[in-house]
Amino acid sequence: MKAISYSRYGGPEVLAFGEVRDPVVGPDAVLVKVRAAAVNPVDWKAREGYLAGILAPVFPVVPGWDVAGVVVRPGVAVAEFDVGDEVIGYVREDFLSRGTFAEYVAAPLRTLARKPRNLTWEEAAGLPLVGLTAYQVLRKVLEVKRGETVLVHAAAGGVGSVAVQLALHLGARVIGTASEPNHDFVRSLGGEPVTYGEGLGERVRGLAPEGVDAVFDTVGGDALKVSANLLAPEGRLVSIADNEVVTYGGRYYFVRPDAEDLRRLSELAEQGVVSVHVDETFPLERAADAHRLNQEGRTRGKIVVTVDWESEGE
Repeated sequence: MKAISYSRYGGPEVLAFGEVRDPVVGPDAVLVKVRAAAVNPVDWKAREGYLAGILAPVFPVVPGWDVAGVVVRPGVAVAEFDVGDEVIGYVREDFLSRGTFAEYVAAPLRTLARKPRNLTWEEAAGLPLVGLTAYQVLRKVLEVKRGETVLVHAAAGGVGSVAVQLALHLGARVIGTASEPNHDFVRSLGGEPVTYGEGLGERVRGLAPEGVDAVFDTVGGDALKVSANLLAPEGRLVSIADNEVVTYGGRYYFVRPDAEDLRRLSELAEQGVVSVHVDETFPLERAADAHRLNQEGRTRGKIVVTVDWESEGE
């Protein structure tokens, strides 16, 4: 099959488009024909070797963890999905090798759920990683409750934009940091935007004089110190970007595949609770350009890579 792969760590230039070995479908997995795969910051961090301490590479590595596609072959022990089922997945294993930037991916059952019927392939591909991250942090770690005030950093980004919507669904008030050009987008999601940079603490205090009940950090660095100083008594702080959060009394969190959580997210998408904004799409062979754009860190919503089956006589 055709795929994007890399045989050594490095910048986007190490990504190559070409033939790789077809996936082996285990008993508890299904073979998915990829229609779209989303790009996430973790993809380029893995490509550059920053995750080498927790995820060993098996070169050549096919990058990508998000996918939307069609089941073409269930594993021998699989009864949950049939040929032709449309699915989404956060297809992360405990090593780097068999990713989603490919024509096909072998996806373990624990990584999959049915695709929301109202989302396009591109939107659906953008939901799993960011949606699971937001869902697990808000529901299981921060345990956000109705009436609380939540501060979401990078509220216009992939994780942040979904977190705003989910926090509102939980009954919280949401303040979201974003650049000025993204303020209207954050408002369209239901959040109250504030600008990054010097004076952020004062701007948030102007909206929440008593402090915020929970902070969802997606950027790390200086945002952590500011966030810690904005917490109300008994306030909670979680970061998915910087494990230094523990020095401020918070918790670091790394999203995990969970089929039940993903199924619930799919339902919320079909109910109109959660939407996915696709900022830009690239064909599979231009995945390196998608990585470059994502690495700039200014994306509104998601960047998605697509596989054009129609032109090949699907």
